Amino acid sequence: MLGFVVKRVLSAIPVLLMVAVIVFLVLRLSPGDPAVMIGGPNATPEQLDALRESMGLNRPLLEQLVLWMGAIAQGDFGLSLVSGKPVTALILDRFGPTLALSLTTVTLAVLVAIPLGVVAAWQQGKWIDRLVMAGSVMGFSVPVFIIGYILILVFARGLGWFPVQGYKPMSAGLWEFASRLVLPSVALSFPYIALIARIVRTNVIEVMNEDYIRTARAKGMTERAVLTDHALGNAAVPIVTIIGVSIAMLIGGVVVTESVFNIPGLGRLVLEAVLARDYTVIQAVILLFSTIYVFINLGVDLLYGLFDPRIRY
Repeated sequence: MLGFVVKRVLSAIPVLLMVAVIVFLVLRLSPGDPAVMIGGPNATPEQLDALRESMGLNRPLLEQLVLWMGAIAQGDFGLSLVSGKPVTALILDRFGPTLALSLTTVTLAVLVAIPLGVVAAWQQGKWIDRLVMAGSVMGFSVPVFIIGYILILVFARGLGWFPVQGYKPMSAGLWEFASRLVLPSVALSFPYIALIARIVRTNVIEVMNEDYIRTARAKGMTERAVLTDHALGNAAVPIVTIIGVSIAMLIGGVVVTESVFNIPGLGRLVLEAVLARDYTVIQAVILLFSTIYVFINLGVDLLYGLFDPRIRY
């Protein structure tokens, strides 16, 4: 088990290095000049050259890459080209809302999807199975922003149960914090509930046809015990995998959801940076998202040791 863990951790290092190089090159080679953005349309050529010199843009590309990665290793992502604030401070300021939204969404998706998938597998071919599968198709088909606008129209504008938009930290009060996360979490969780429920259903149905399940039934175990004690546990590996993939996929959904519900998180930060062509913020946030993605997949790999007897010891 220890060797498996060490091997997985070491394999993540070159992936992170490659991600950093790709992020740097894509932004450096894309059209646009950061010096022109900072200097504005009235800047003289001499002023633009001075800006490029101060930002290190006149140096060879390889030297820029080495200096940038060295600064990242020390936790320094540079200064925002628009606000002039440290990028690290901007990320830390926006990290809380995104973390709260992501954790709430994942928790909701798992708590809803796993029971739905198990019930659909247990009632295979019956009306409840068809209902769950139809709901999963709708969850895949309808974009998150449309679900978000529908929820705002019905539950915020119509019934007035929740605020329309915005975010409040936990320090503002539990209800102020939770009420502003309900609608965005529900909207963002729809496709992940659909995905996880379908995977759970498929794997539980496959496991239910195994010989040891028939043996458990022959011994007189109740159907509920067969599902919870045998079927679900043996179907856990692909379920854990798809939950990990869903967490990683949240990165794209967070950008849209935070924009719809006006949540000042990392998704909004990267969108604002793209519109303002703030390269330092863009590359820092993309690198952060990519690192989170890599470590989530690493965590899923390590969880195999808890469920797969071939690598447990």
